[in-house]
Amino acid sequence: MKLISATGISLLVTGLMAGAAYGQSCQPSGSFESFKAGIAEEAAAAGVNASIIRRIVPSLSYSNSVIAADRKQGVFAQSFLQFSDRMVAPYRISGGRDRLKRHARIFQDVEAEYGVPGAVISAFWALETDFGAVLGNFNTLNALATLSYDCRRPELFRPQLIAALKLLDRGDLSAAQMQGAWAGELGQLQILPSDYLDNGVDYDRDGRVDLLKNTGDVLATGAKFLNHLGWRRGEPWLQEVAVPANLPWDQAGIYNKRPTTDWAAMGVKARNGPALDSNNLPSSLILPMGREGPAFLAYPNFSVFLEWNKSLVYTTSAGYLATRINGAPTLNRGKPEDILPIDQAKLLQTLLQDRGYDVGKIDGIIGSGTRAAVRDIQMKLGQPADAWPTRALLSDLQRNTGSALTPPPPPPLPKTRP
Repeated sequence: MKLISATGISLLVTGLMAGAAYGQSCQPSGSFESFKAGIAEEAAAAGVNASIIRRIVPSLSYSNSVIAADRKQGVFAQSFLQFSDRMVAPYRISGGRDRLKRHARIFQDVEAEYGVPGAVISAFWALETDFGAVLGNFNTLNALATLSYDCRRPELFRPQLIAALKLLDRGDLSAAQMQGAWAGELGQLQILPSDYLDNGVDYDRDGRVDLLKNTGDVLATGAKFLNHLGWRRGEPWLQEVAVPANLPWDQAGIYNKRPTTDWAAMGVKARNGPALDSNNLPSSLILPMGREGPAFLAYPNFSVFLEWNKSLVYTTSAGYLATRINGAPTLNRGKPEDILPIDQAKLLQTLLQDRGYDVGKIDGIIGSGTRAAVRDIQMKLGQPADAWPTRALLSDLQRNTGSALTPPPPPPLPKTRP
């Protein structure tokens, strides 16, 4: 798992890793050799050339390093400011702006075709691989074979292994070029083999989609992929706002969408630049560190960031980076209370679970389930319901472990790629 230059590749499976399935103990069914025999049959049925199957499938090997990377999750316990301070680095902002100028014609072409602004593509390009500088060093075929054989999520990774074999068959990449992330993503935008197949663009029309070295192919593919995920042409994605002290905090949250006129009526204002979107788009108020921290309105296009990656910390950072590349100033940090240490966060989750809330795995990660439970508890305790767990809230729960509170059903999770 790369924590410096390609964090998105490991956060891609955040929801699956942070859920109950992450901690399951299970054993693969059958031997790895029998698994490979099944892959050969499946690839043949999918139309992969027999010569590719004979040459590649027998050489697949199980990787303990992939399994070790898959089990790690320390980055998921970081707060938004901890994560964004590191990932929305000045060199990524300046690098993104420089590339908008350097590749202006390509960005203009792909925005005209797919509607996606260059700043958004550049933000993912920066976060995933530092503009192609760090592509990953895991053998993609072995990584996908390992995760397909592993008992926890084979239904997600097995199709990606077949897609990787199809990529070889199509001729876009050689087996030696298939080096990338531990979860099987490839290229400068770290996309999965099936997305490479379905959304890859041969921008320069040289007969192959090269997402390793060809900038035109990379940017056009990124634009097509984001368009495929639902990008809405000409609309904003994320806007920093200032919020009043008397806001009804329970109205905040990614699942509560209101027209911008409603937020304006509640006193929410644009912190910098233009006023709130004049088209009265539905939007959600995101408080990634509670009412004392940064605040954003997330517009419909923000859902595309969540399609790319389900982690709200990652997506808010990516959206914020895109606004910075697009010219926005540094955010207002506010004065939020620090995120609970992992041991205290685990205790909080345990206390919430004891009250009947579904917080997923007791892992110290403040995810959507934990935050929904925190919001409900705050409302019942008469505290500002901004869904940010504080030490005071933890103390209240410890003092009132016997009181009966009825939790609401958890909100639905956004869709995610495997």
